Amino acid sequence: MNNSLYPLQFEPILKERIWGGTKLRDVLNKPITSDITGESWEISTVQNDVSIVSNGIFKGKSLNELIDKFPLDILGEKVISKFGKQFPLLFKFLDAREDLSIQVHPNDKLANKRHNSFGKTEMWYVMQADDSAKLIVGFKEKSSREEYLKHLNENTLVTILDTKEVKKGDVFFLATGTVHAIGAGTLIAEIQQTSDITYRLYDFDRVDANGNKRELHIDLALDAINYDVVASEKEYSKEVNVSNEIVNCDYFTTHFVPLNGNYSVKKNKDSFYVYMCVEGEFELEFENQKDYYKKGDSILIPASINDYSFSGKASLLEIYIS
Repeated sequence: MNNSLYPLQFEPILKERIWGGTKLRDVLNKPITSDITGESWEISTVQNDVSIVSNGIFKGKSLNELIDKFPLDILGEKVISKFGKQFPLLFKFLDAREDLSIQVHPNDKLANKRHNSFGKTEMWYVMQADDSAKLIVGFKEKSSREEYLKHLNENTLVTILDTKEVKKGDVFFLATGTVHAIGAGTLIAEIQQTSDITYRLYDFDRVDANGNKRELHIDLALDAINYDVVASEKEYSKEVNVSNEIVNCDYFTTHFVPLNGNYSVKKNKDSFYVYMCVEGEFELEFENQKDYYKKGDSILIPASINDYSFSGKASLLEIYIS
Protein backbone atom coordinates (compact mmCIF):
# COMPACT_ATOMS: atom_id res chain seq x y z
CA MET A 1 0.00 0.00 0.00
CA ASN A 2 1.11 3.56 -0.62
CA ASN A 3 0.59 5.67 2.50
CA SER A 4 1.28 9.00 0.79
CA LEU A 5 -1.97 9.09 -1.18
CA TYR A 6 -4.76 11.42 -0.06
CA PRO A 7 -8.08 12.80 -1.36
CA LEU A 8 -7.24 14.38 -4.72
CA GLN A 9 -8.63 17.47 -6.42
CA PHE A 10 -7.90 18.57 -9.98
CA GLU A 11 -7.73 21.71 -12.06
CA PRO A 12 -11.00 22.08 -13.99
CA ILE A 13 -10.67 21.60 -17.75
CA LEU A 14 -12.97 24.30 -19.17
CA LYS A 15 -14.61 23.94 -22.57
CA GLU A 16 -16.17 26.67 -24.68
CA ARG A 17 -19.35 25.49 -26.40
CA ILE A 18 -21.72 27.22 -28.81
CA TRP A 19 -24.50 26.55 -26.26
CA GLY A 20 -22.53 27.47 -23.10
CA GLY A 21 -23.03 30.32 -20.64
CA THR A 22 -21.70 31.72 -17.35
CA LYS A 23 -23.27 29.54 -14.62
CA LEU A 24 -20.05 27.55 -14.18
CA ARG A 25 -18.56 30.80 -12.87
CA ASP A 26 -21.63 32.40 -11.31
CA VAL A 27 -22.97 29.29 -9.55
CA LEU A 28 -19.97 26.93 -9.23
CA ASN A 29 -17.13 29.47 -8.98
CA LYS A 30 -15.13 28.01 -11.88
CA PRO A 31 -12.43 30.32 -13.34
CA ILE A 32 -14.06 30.72 -16.75
CA THR A 33 -12.88 33.51 -19.05
CA SER A 34 -15.57 33.17 -21.71
CA ASP A 35 -19.33 33.80 -21.63
CA ILE A 36 -19.92 30.64 -23.68
CA THR A 37 -18.29 28.11 -21.35
CA GLY A 38 -20.38 24.97 -21.48
CA GLU A 39 -18.36 22.33 -19.64
CA SER A 40 -16.01 21.88 -16.71
CA TRP A 41 -14.30 18.52 -16.94
CA GLU A 42 -13.63 17.71 -13.31
CA ILE A 43 -11.81 14.36 -13.52
CA SER A 44 -10.68 13.12 -16.92
CA THR A 45 -8.15 10.90 -18.66
CA VAL A 46 -9.53 11.55 -22.15
CA GLN A 47 -6.59 11.92 -24.54
CA ASN A 48 -5.30 15.53 -24.58
CA ASP A 49 -7.61 16.37 -21.67
CA VAL A 50 -5.98 14.63 -18.71
CA SER A 51 -6.67 16.10 -15.28
CA ILE A 52 -3.86 17.75 -13.30
CA VAL A 53 -3.78 17.50 -9.49
CA SER A 54 -4.40 20.85 -7.77
CA ASN A 55 -3.73 19.95 -4.11
CA GLY A 56 -1.11 18.34 -1.88
CA ILE A 57 2.28 16.83 -2.64
CA PHE A 58 1.22 15.60 -6.08
CA LYS A 59 0.10 19.05 -7.23
CA GLY A 60 1.03 19.48 -10.90
CA LYS A 61 1.08 15.74 -11.61
CA SER A 62 -1.41 14.28 -14.06
CA LEU A 63 -3.92 11.62 -13.06
CA ASN A 64 -2.34 9.28 -15.60
CA GLU A 65 1.08 9.75 -13.96
CA LEU A 66 -0.37 8.75 -10.60
CA ILE A 67 -2.15 5.73 -12.09
CA ASP A 68 1.09 4.64 -13.77
CA LYS A 69 2.92 4.90 -10.44
CA PHE A 70 0.20 3.56 -8.11
CA PRO A 71 -2.29 1.64 -10.29
CA LEU A 72 -3.73 -0.61 -7.58
CA ASP A 73 -3.76 2.12 -4.93
CA ILE A 74 -5.56 4.63 -7.17
CA LEU A 75 -7.94 2.40 -9.12
CA GLY A 76 -8.51 -0.70 -6.98
CA GLU A 77 -8.42 -4.38 -7.86
CA LYS A 78 -11.99 -4.61 -9.15
CA VAL A 79 -11.55 -1.61 -11.45
CA ILE A 80 -8.32 -3.00 -12.91
CA SER A 81 -9.92 -6.42 -13.46
CA LYS A 82 -12.83 -4.81 -15.36
CA PHE A 83 -11.16 -1.96 -17.24
CA GLY A 84 -7.41 -2.46 -17.04
CA LYS A 85 -5.05 0.27 -15.86
CA GLN A 86 -7.07 3.17 -17.19
CA PHE A 87 -9.45 5.48 -15.42
CA PRO A 88 -12.86 4.37 -16.71
CA LEU A 89 -15.02 7.42 -15.93
CA LEU A 90 -15.30 11.10 -16.86
CA PHE A 91 -16.92 13.64 -14.52
CA LYS A 92 -18.30 16.97 -15.73
CA PHE A 93 -20.44 19.96 -14.88
CA LEU A 94 -22.42 21.37 -17.82
CA ASP A 95 -24.10 24.75 -18.26
CA ALA A 96 -26.63 24.83 -21.09
CA ARG A 97 -27.52 28.46 -21.82
CA GLU A 98 -29.03 27.17 -25.07
CA ASP A 99 -30.25 23.74 -26.17
CA LEU A 100 -27.55 21.18 -26.87
CA SER A 101 -27.72 19.26 -30.12
CA ILE A 102 -29.88 16.14 -30.29
CA GLN A 103 -27.37 13.31 -30.12
CA VAL A 104 -26.68 9.67 -29.35
CA HIS A 105 -23.69 7.68 -28.06
CA PRO A 106 -22.58 4.25 -29.31
CA ASN A 107 -22.21 1.18 -27.09
CA ASP A 108 -18.85 -0.41 -26.22
CA LYS A 109 -18.88 -2.83 -29.15
CA LEU A 110 -19.61 -0.20 -31.78
CA ALA A 111 -17.31 2.41 -30.22
CA ASN A 112 -14.45 -0.06 -30.00
CA LYS A 113 -14.92 -1.20 -33.60
CA ARG A 114 -15.15 2.32 -35.07
CA HIS A 115 -13.09 4.46 -32.69
CA ASN A 116 -11.04 2.12 -30.47
CA SER A 117 -12.89 3.70 -27.55
CA PHE A 118 -15.28 2.89 -24.73
CA GLY A 119 -18.94 3.55 -25.42
CA LYS A 120 -20.65 6.31 -23.49
CA THR A 121 -23.18 5.31 -20.87
CA GLU A 122 -23.94 8.36 -18.73
CA MET A 123 -26.19 9.89 -16.09
CA TRP A 124 -27.36 13.43 -15.39
CA TYR A 125 -28.11 15.03 -12.03
CA VAL A 126 -29.97 18.34 -12.44
CA MET A 127 -28.28 20.87 -10.13
CA GLN A 128 -30.40 23.84 -11.22
CA ALA A 129 -33.11 24.40 -13.79
CA ASP A 130 -34.68 27.63 -15.02
CA ASP A 131 -38.47 27.77 -15.27
CA SER A 132 -39.76 25.41 -17.98
CA ALA A 133 -36.28 23.94 -18.64
CA LYS A 134 -36.50 20.62 -20.47
CA LEU A 135 -34.49 17.56 -21.43
CA ILE A 136 -35.02 15.16 -24.33
CA VAL A 137 -34.64 11.46 -23.47
CA GLY A 138 -35.56 8.80 -26.02
CA PHE A 139 -38.67 8.33 -28.15
CA LYS A 140 -42.28 8.97 -27.06
CA GLU A 141 -43.32 5.69 -28.68
CA LYS A 142 -41.45 2.79 -30.22
CA SER A 143 -39.90 4.02 -33.45
CA SER A 144 -37.87 2.64 -36.34
CA ARG A 145 -35.00 3.61 -38.57
CA GLU A 146 -37.45 4.56 -41.34
CA GLU A 147 -39.68 6.73 -39.14
CA TYR A 148 -36.66 8.39 -37.56
CA LEU A 149 -35.14 9.27 -40.95
CA LYS A 150 -38.46 10.56 -42.25
CA HIS A 151 -38.81 13.00 -39.33
CA LEU A 152 -35.14 13.93 -39.49
CA ASN A 153 -35.44 14.84 -43.18
CA GLU A 154 -38.63 16.83 -42.53
CA ASN A 155 -37.11 18.72 -39.55
CA THR A 156 -39.77 17.24 -37.25
CA LEU A 157 -37.55 14.93 -35.20
CA VAL A 158 -38.44 16.72 -31.95
CA THR A 159 -42.11 15.76 -32.35
CA ILE A 160 -41.40 12.04 -31.84
CA LEU A 161 -38.94 12.48 -28.97
CA ASP A 162 -39.85 12.40 -25.28
CA THR A 163 -39.45 15.86 -23.74
CA LYS A 164 -39.46 16.19 -19.95
CA GLU A 165 -39.67 19.37 -17.89
CA VAL A 166 -37.07 19.17 -15.11
CA LYS A 167 -36.27 20.57 -11.69
CA LYS A 168 -33.37 20.48 -9.25
CA GLY A 169 -32.61 16.95 -8.06
CA ASP A 170 -34.00 15.11 -11.08
CA VAL A 171 -31.80 12.25 -12.32
CA PHE A 172 -31.70 10.60 -15.73
CA PHE A 173 -29.73 7.46 -16.65
CA LEU A 174 -28.84 7.32 -20.33
CA ALA A 175 -27.93 3.90 -21.61
CA THR A 176 -25.99 3.92 -24.88
CA GLY A 177 -28.31 4.26 -27.86
CA THR A 178 -30.68 6.69 -26.10
CA VAL A 179 -31.34 9.75 -28.26
CA HIS A 180 -31.06 12.77 -25.97
CA ALA A 181 -30.46 16.49 -25.55
CA ILE A 182 -29.91 18.80 -22.60
CA GLY A 183 -32.26 21.76 -22.87
CA ALA A 184 -31.58 25.45 -22.31
CA GLY A 185 -31.52 26.68 -18.72
CA THR A 186 -30.10 23.60 -17.03
CA LEU A 187 -26.99 23.10 -14.91
CA ILE A 188 -26.02 19.42 -14.87
CA ALA A 189 -23.58 17.13 -13.08
CA GLU A 190 -22.69 14.39 -15.53
CA ILE A 191 -21.06 11.01 -14.88
CA GLN A 192 -20.07 8.96 -17.91
CA GLN A 193 -17.70 6.40 -19.28
CA THR A 194 -14.32 7.71 -20.40
CA SER A 195 -15.30 8.50 -23.96
CA ASP A 196 -15.74 11.58 -26.10
CA ILE A 197 -17.68 9.83 -28.88
CA THR A 198 -20.89 11.67 -29.77
CA TYR A 199 -23.03 11.31 -32.88
CA ARG A 200 -24.85 14.57 -33.53
CA LEU A 201 -28.27 14.07 -35.16
CA TYR A 202 -29.74 17.55 -35.30
CA ASP A 203 -28.39 20.93 -34.23
CA PHE A 204 -31.40 23.23 -34.79
CA ASP A 205 -29.65 24.62 -37.92
CA ARG A 206 -27.31 26.70 -35.75
CA VAL A 207 -24.15 28.31 -37.09
CA ASP A 208 -20.96 29.27 -35.29
CA ALA A 209 -19.27 32.69 -35.23
CA ASN A 210 -17.92 31.99 -38.73
CA GLY A 211 -21.34 31.09 -40.14
CA ASN A 212 -20.60 27.34 -40.24
CA LYS A 213 -22.99 24.63 -39.13
CA ARG A 214 -21.58 21.92 -36.87
CA GLU A 215 -20.96 18.50 -38.36
CA LEU A 216 -23.78 15.94 -38.15
CA HIS A 217 -23.26 12.17 -37.99
CA ILE A 218 -26.49 10.87 -39.54
CA ASP A 219 -25.12 7.64 -41.03
CA LEU A 220 -22.96 6.69 -38.06
CA ALA A 221 -25.92 7.14 -35.72
CA LEU A 222 -28.31 4.76 -37.53
CA ASP A 223 -26.78 1.60 -36.04
CA ALA A 224 -26.21 3.22 -32.65
CA ILE A 225 -29.79 4.32 -31.90
CA ASN A 226 -32.14 2.36 -29.64
CA TYR A 227 -35.55 2.88 -31.26
CA ASP A 228 -37.46 1.42 -28.29
CA VAL A 229 -39.03 3.47 -25.50
CA VAL A 230 -36.64 3.76 -22.54
CA ALA A 231 -37.33 4.56 -18.89
CA SER A 232 -34.51 7.01 -18.18
CA GLU A 233 -35.75 8.99 -15.17
CA LYS A 234 -34.60 7.62 -11.81
CA GLU A 235 -36.51 7.79 -8.54
CA TYR A 236 -34.36 7.61 -5.40
CA SER A 237 -34.61 8.09 -1.66
CA LYS A 238 -33.03 11.04 0.14
CA GLU A 239 -32.49 9.74 3.67
CA VAL A 240 -30.18 12.14 5.49
CA ASN A 241 -26.57 11.20 6.33
CA VAL A 242 -26.73 7.87 4.51
CA SER A 243 -25.81 6.69 1.02
CA ASN A 244 -28.96 6.38 -1.15
CA GLU A 245 -28.55 4.39 -4.37
CA ILE A 246 -29.58 6.11 -7.60
CA VAL A 247 -27.86 4.11 -10.36
CA ASN A 248 -26.13 0.74 -10.35
CA CYS A 249 -24.83 -0.34 -13.76
CA ASP A 250 -21.83 -2.20 -15.19
CA TYR A 251 -19.86 1.02 -15.53
CA PHE A 252 -20.56 2.92 -12.31
CA THR A 253 -22.68 3.04 -9.19
CA THR A 254 -23.97 6.42 -8.01
CA HIS A 255 -25.43 7.20 -4.58
CA PHE A 256 -26.95 10.41 -3.24
CA VAL A 257 -25.77 11.56 0.20
CA PRO A 258 -27.80 14.39 1.77
CA LEU A 259 -25.36 15.54 4.46
CA ASN A 260 -26.71 17.37 7.48
CA GLY A 261 -24.27 16.60 10.28
CA ASN A 262 -21.89 13.66 9.94
CA TYR A 263 -21.37 10.81 7.49
CA SER A 264 -18.60 8.21 7.86
CA VAL A 265 -17.28 5.84 5.22
CA LYS A 266 -15.51 2.55 5.81
CA LYS A 267 -15.08 0.85 2.45
CA ASN A 268 -13.07 -1.94 0.90
CA LYS A 269 -10.20 -1.21 -1.48
CA ASP A 270 -11.81 -2.58 -4.65
CA SER A 271 -12.53 0.83 -6.21
CA PHE A 272 -11.76 4.52 -6.07
CA TYR A 273 -14.63 6.75 -4.91
CA VAL A 274 -15.51 10.16 -6.36
CA TYR A 275 -17.62 12.80 -4.61
CA MET A 276 -19.25 15.66 -6.53
CA CYS A 277 -20.65 18.39 -4.29
CA VAL A 278 -23.89 19.56 -5.90
CA GLU A 279 -25.06 21.76 -3.01
CA GLY A 280 -23.71 23.23 0.23
CA GLU A 281 -20.31 22.88 1.89
CA PHE A 282 -18.54 20.35 4.11
CA GLU A 283 -15.32 19.16 5.69
CA LEU A 284 -13.67 15.87 4.80
CA GLU A 285 -11.56 14.29 7.55
CA PHE A 286 -8.87 11.77 6.67
CA GLU A 287 -6.02 10.72 8.99
CA ASN A 288 -6.72 13.61 11.39
CA GLN A 289 -6.55 16.20 8.61
CA LYS A 290 -9.64 18.22 7.66
CA ASP A 291 -10.14 19.81 4.27
CA TYR A 292 -12.96 22.16 3.30
CA TYR A 293 -15.04 21.73 0.13
CA LYS A 294 -18.04 23.48 -1.39
CA LYS A 295 -20.61 23.29 -4.16
CA GLY A 296 -18.89 22.60 -7.47
CA ASP A 297 -15.95 20.69 -5.98
CA SER A 298 -15.10 17.14 -7.06
CA ILE A 299 -12.85 14.83 -5.05
CA LEU A 300 -11.18 11.54 -5.96
CA ILE A 301 -10.63 9.15 -3.05
CA PRO A 302 -7.97 6.60 -4.08
CA ALA A 303 -8.95 2.95 -3.64
CA SER A 304 -6.30 2.43 -0.93
CA ILE A 305 -8.07 4.92 1.36
CA ASN A 306 -10.85 3.09 3.16
CA ASP A 307 -11.73 5.18 6.23
CA TYR A 308 -12.81 8.86 6.18
CA SER A 309 -15.69 11.06 7.28
CA PHE A 310 -17.72 14.11 6.28
CA SER A 311 -19.30 16.87 8.35
CA GLY A 312 -21.40 19.83 7.26
CA LYS A 313 -24.53 20.56 5.26
CA ALA A 314 -24.32 19.52 1.62
CA SER A 315 -25.65 17.28 -1.12
CA LEU A 316 -23.11 14.83 -2.53
CA LEU A 317 -23.01 12.40 -5.41
CA GLU A 318 -20.93 9.38 -4.42
CA ILE A 319 -19.63 7.34 -7.36
CA TYR A 320 -17.60 4.12 -7.53
CA ILE A 321 -17.24 0.89 -9.54
CA SER A 322 -19.10 -2.08 -8.05
